Amino acid sequence: MTPDADPGPRPGPTPADSGVVAVTDRQGDLALATDRWAELLRRVLVAEGVVAPWEAGLWFVDADRMATLNADHRGVEGPTDVLAFGADDGSALRADGEPRLVGDVVICPAVAAANAAAHGRTVEDELALLVVHGGLHLLGYDHVDDGDARQMQQREQELLATAPMAAPVAATAAGASAGRS
Repeated sequence: MTPDADPGPRPGPTPADSGVVAVTDRQGDLALATDRWAELLRRVLVAEGVVAPWEAGLWFVDADRMATLNADHRGVEGPTDVLAFGADDGSALRADGEPRLVGDVVICPAVAAANAAAHGRTVEDELALLVVHGGLHLLGYDHVDDGDARQMQQREQELLATAPMAAPVAATAAGASAGRS
């Protein structure tokens, strides 16, 4: 699908009681099974105890858009592999039945593919890691210091090991590549 033909966010498959992941694919570098990645993000959020109803976004963007987001939000030039924009940490007051807006995970498949080659992984393994990594960032995990990085990396591996569509992948030094946020 070309970026111009993208119909916009669409919910991934999910049981009604666990939340919704809306997927937007605005890149043309890789053909993606977006439902697969939406389901993985849903599983991460459920495993981390996010209580329904909730909504999250999963965006796939090209390198130019990711570079703009990276510069605007992190002050870092060039594209990165994943960014996460948390919204509601669960403490906001909501009306009965109103979903928690967890936030958005933004992934650049072109950077993921380059990183996969550099790390000796498949593109699918790299994308799985990025989805899990971004989902954990939405929930407050970070890798600013070594202790936090080890904790986040351990949780990533646990989640990847239990995901039927994602095999565990070899960890990177200090828990994450420098480009992840």
